[in-house]
Amino acid sequence: MNVAIVGISGAVGQELIRVLEQRNFPVDNLVLFGSSRSAGKEYKFKNKNITVKELLHNDDFKDIEIAFVSAGGGTSIEFADTITKHGAIMIDNSSAFRMDDDVPLVVPEINGADALNRPRNIIANPNCTTSQLVIALQAIESITHIKKAHVATYQAASGAGAAAMQELEDQHKQLVNGVEPTVSKFAYQLAYNLIPQVDVFTENGYTKEEMKMYYETRKIMHSDIEISATCVRVPVMRAHSEAIWIETERPISIEEAKEAFSKANGVELIDEPANKKYPMPLGLEGTDPVYVGRIRKDISNENGLTFWTVSDQIRKGAALNAVQIAEYLINN
Repeated sequence: MNVAIVGISGAVGQELIRVLEQRNFPVDNLVLFGSSRSAGKEYKFKNKNITVKELLHNDDFKDIEIAFVSAGGGTSIEFADTITKHGAIMIDNSSAFRMDDDVPLVVPEINGADALNRPRNIIANPNCTTSQLVIALQAIESITHIKKAHVATYQAASGAGAAAMQELEDQHKQLVNGVEPTVSKFAYQLAYNLIPQVDVFTENGYTKEEMKMYYETRKIMHSDIEISATCVRVPVMRAHSEAIWIETERPISIEEAKEAFSKANGVELIDEPANKKYPMPLGLEGTDPVYVGRIRKDISNENGLTFWTVSDQIRKGAALNAVQIAEYLINN
């Protein structure tokens, strides 16, 4: 299979090449694309050095079967026709096409079949916070319908890219050395701080990130679930956390919930409060599951349940999910 990665120099592009190798994805020929700044650089894949090509409007995608695109929404929009015109399937990691009616938005564990109907040969990868959320929600949805969910996110620097991760690291070093910290990728210093804003604000007071969670969750789950989210950037390098409160059609016990999470595809349960065992970002970076813990009844709602999740934002929130979409297509 001839595979392309567009946006190889970014954090997700780098993770894509690792995931393809780790999962032994059937690649006969891997082509890497980047901007004019990245063109000419070399990256290793299966002990071979591959030189990055500049992304241009030409016929470079003529023999490509699957193109993983993670170069920002503007690039995705500009190059979509160039990438797909010869039949390549474009699996796009930006927000450019997610809510388009003729573009499936896919988390394979939940709605993989949607990927088989792709009029424009584009499949959208969800927002990282949404992917993590729906994997957990689907476990409960399988036993009773979820009417509402309230979510507070604790989003790592990785969600803003490799430069943001570097900025957080630099800020800690600068502060320890008594130097004024560099603030560039975020509105404020992230080190030793929390920023209750991810993306820009919309007219209703929610940010675009928070509204993505509302609309994308409903599309992926084919559900009328109501979602209200508050998204917060936290000084964690990698792996997002989410505190989730749900209201279901009928009351469910903690035992039922634990059994549902234990059986769910893509979920790993870490829930031993007596032994202080619960998911945390530290130590879970670079892993694939959505980890669930702190499961308890919502004492303010008879039909309520609350729990905590952690997942590597660059893995399931981006690169891994994209590769799993491709694997689903191959298997079906």
